[in-house]
Amino acid sequence: MSPSSESGSAFRVGVVGGGISGLSAAHRLLELGEETARPIEVTLFERQQRLGGMVGTERVEGYLLERGGDMFVTDKPWAVELAERLELGSRIIGTEARYRRSLVVHEGRPTSVPPGFMLMAPARIGSMLRTPILSWGGKLRMGLDLVLPRGSADDETVADFVTRRFGRQVLDRLVQPLVGGIYTADPEKLSLRATLPRFLEMEAEHRSLYLGARARARTAARQPATAQSDSGARYGMFVSFEDGMAELMNALEHKLREGARVKTATDVLRLSRGAEEDWCLHYRAEDEGEEVEERFDALILAVPTYAAAALLGELTPQLSSQLGAIEYASSIVVASGHRLEDIEHPLQAFGMVVPIVEKRGVLAVSFSSRKFPGRAPEGRVLLRSFVGGALQPQLCELDDAAVEQLVTDELRALLGVRGPPDFMRIMRYHRAMPQYHLGHLERVTAIEKRVETHRGLALAGNAYRGVGIPDCIHSGECGAERIARYI
Repeated sequence: MSPSSESGSAFRVGVVGGGISGLSAAHRLLELGEETARPIEVTLFERQQRLGGMVGTERVEGYLLERGGDMFVTDKPWAVELAERLELGSRIIGTEARYRRSLVVHEGRPTSVPPGFMLMAPARIGSMLRTPILSWGGKLRMGLDLVLPRGSADDETVADFVTRRFGRQVLDRLVQPLVGGIYTADPEKLSLRATLPRFLEMEAEHRSLYLGARARARTAARQPATAQSDSGARYGMFVSFEDGMAELMNALEHKLREGARVKTATDVLRLSRGAEEDWCLHYRAEDEGEEVEERFDALILAVPTYAAAALLGELTPQLSSQLGAIEYASSIVVASGHRLEDIEHPLQAFGMVVPIVEKRGVLAVSFSSRKFPGRAPEGRVLLRSFVGGALQPQLCELDDAAVEQLVTDELRALLGVRGPPDFMRIMRYHRAMPQYHLGHLERVTAIEKRVETHRGLALAGNAYRGVGIPDCIHSGECGAERIARYI
């Protein structure tokens, strides 16, 4: 019998990883502990000094700067539900209606994404015919979608799917930059079923993606006007918090420090199994120096899959190998504050994406203070420029001075940014974005089946079934609920 297995004694759970998934897992365990006869004792381990991982907010010279994700969607309910349970519902704010559109760079100039274009499908023929982004040959090829038959039910890459339905020009000029702005991925490898399954569903139901997009647009038109925009993207479902995403992180941290042990600046070195089939976690805290072994009834690994693979390598080589097969991309985010009078472009949008065929040094530029109020001082604008990703990994090897010069040059060329910025902050994310390559869902299913054979183990994070903030919250909470079933 393990030390914690006696009736009434605490069920001890270790959560490794203090990002949004790990915090959500630990918080959900505390909630579940209030519903069970046996108490749950939670210990959270995080390598960094601060919690939150890629999510966090700071104030810089009057600007409200997000470290990572700066908003989340409401059609996946898990983030909103968590916010409500943390009494943050009244703090949620929507996007600025007057700027709800996107730009795509075409021949060196920011150009409006055609109104009604829904990430991978058009809902309005007129706007596609008028757009300068596509040639007349590209527009005619796109029109074949109306007569092409359905494809097979098999998974395919985003590139193959779009090329099959609309032709190469639509992929290169619209879909690649728009999808790349979400996944920092190569569409030639990206699994459609794992990332954008609704377009497969539209093809299956309507045959034509145009007809499917029209049907969805009619449904959206019956919703309140605040949930719509001229571009066809439902920007009204994107929200944040008045003082940034740190509000959610701070509320989670406050709850955890009240009800759990939180060990930051602590490096988990390895795992082993005890004689009683409990989990032995070996770690070293920055302020302690010596390696410590601690035993738990269950573990949740809310870390990147390559980190989980390293921890599990000796215990379960097959699971470790499956986790290690998931690839990651790196990126750099450069935040900068500018006087509006120093920018030639009017910035009447949420941001712009840049096709790889344009051969530029940035993937996208978010006009952060156009999306939400209170992000920049009066007469200023906050920009976030994205560099690197799966298609330009070499740019992540540049030093800070070279990155700063690259972004400065690109902002000048694309938006007419002149004069020195109020500030420029470089944030590097090494191997931070998992790549959902073809066959990803099959890999994840195999991983989940393997995990089921290890009692008291759960995995969570953005590498499995969604990369957005709601997905990460859901992943963490599902991990906690899996562990609670052992009690």
